[in-house]
Amino acid sequence: MSENRLSTNIVGLDEVLEGGFIANRAYLLRGGPGTGKTTLGLHFLTAGAAKGERTLLITLAEPGEQILKNAQQLGFDTDGVTFLDLSPTSNFFAEVQTYDIFSPAEVEREPTTQRIVEQVETLKPQRVFLDSMTQLRYLVSDAFLFRKQALSFLRFLIEQGATVLFTSESSEEAPDEDLQFISDGVINLSFSNQERTLCVSKFRGSNFQSGSHSMRLTKIGMQVFKRLIPESHRQEFIKETIPSGVVEIDELLHGGLERGTITILTGPSGVGKTTLGLQFMKEAAGRGERSVVYTFEEWKETLLHRCEAINIPVRIMMERDILSIVQVEPLHYTPDELADLIRHEVEVNSAKIIMIDSISGYRLSVRGEDLVSHIHALCKYLQNMGVAVLLINEVESITGEFKVTENSISYVADNIIFLRYIEFRGEIRRAIGVLKKRLTDFEKSLREFEISRYGIKVGKPLTNLRGILKGVPDILDSSDLK
Repeated sequence: MSENRLSTNIVGLDEVLEGGFIANRAYLLRGGPGTGKTTLGLHFLTAGAAKGERTLLITLAEPGEQILKNAQQLGFDTDGVTFLDLSPTSNFFAEVQTYDIFSPAEVEREPTTQRIVEQVETLKPQRVFLDSMTQLRYLVSDAFLFRKQALSFLRFLIEQGATVLFTSESSEEAPDEDLQFISDGVINLSFSNQERTLCVSKFRGSNFQSGSHSMRLTKIGMQVFKRLIPESHRQEFIKETIPSGVVEIDELLHGGLERGTITILTGPSGVGKTTLGLQFMKEAAGRGERSVVYTFEEWKETLLHRCEAINIPVRIMMERDILSIVQVEPLHYTPDELADLIRHEVEVNSAKIIMIDSISGYRLSVRGEDLVSHIHALCKYLQNMGVAVLLINEVESITGEFKVTENSISYVADNIIFLRYIEFRGEIRRAIGVLKKRLTDFEKSLREFEISRYGIKVGKPLTNLRGILKGVPDILDSSDLK
């Protein structure tokens, strides 16, 4: 029989915990001030209260009135939550009061202990949030005694039928390794370099998603964005060919691109990479398939205007809800957050083509480290879900030495299509070719590539030219480009 799970009402966190907290156990929330421990606890309690469960918040540090005020500002419904405020009052120093946790052998309990026991035995809460256990540590000079009493305290709550969340503010002066040992699970919350993360380091009796996961504190509470694990996502799909709708391009590709493949469209600025990607989306729209563009550099309105000028009806496609263009603000998302958005498009809106415009824009605009591994994971996830991925890659050189990419990302590609400026008879022209196609053969020749107000036009193979990849080709005979 599977363990009874208690939801946190935080979708991403429940996914990380593979269903939520296991009932009748005690879990430690670790983190410095402002990392979101209390907010997580409020989510946990109000989720239970909404289901009719008895819930109890015990505060030993922050005044209960302040916690309640903050909870209301975040939109939490605390009507079903019982508050036990044991924080020091303003007259604490004027009175003789002792803060102590009970031990089973006590006969005469101190007032604080008595209030906890009476409240728990009367209410018999199913969920308890204790904020924070660190306050109790300061009142016990002996580390062994504190650990013994803290363990006794947690066992008492669990024996009364509660699932317990308790917090700790670990520091060099007051480490909390002892609390980590006695807890059934440990969740670490951190906030550094403007990035919030959540990491589960211990979770007895269950699997969980390891590693750091992005977290955001908003005006409606906490959001957790689980780190994308491509191997955890897969769906059956037919590896059919997706045509571009331009006969000559499809000839180059021997029919088109395959579903579930990653394609890099590479070339210098303005050569037509985004336009070519949108051409595939235009053709997909005719089949009723949804596509999404994530643009990191170009303004959405500029992109719309440019597409309309070359006979790609993006506004009509957007009105029909078969195309979405998402302008990504610089440094607004972490890789996990962006992956979550893309997952929604794929798993809820059934997007069939995803375009990242561009790889360099992604690396400059998304907050976090090791971005190459994140984009690799994102691409592999989309591959597993049968989505055609278009990665726009910009190279700096216009002519001269030929480079596929300048960011060590080409290894993820199943297909590589390159666009190139060439100088011919005093004119700047464009050429297109296929460098790699993993699943099928492809045409090895290069063709002239044009963009006009009527759309994309591709010419015959440039068999009379050599040195195209250098950007300044030589004529093999007297024939001109047609």
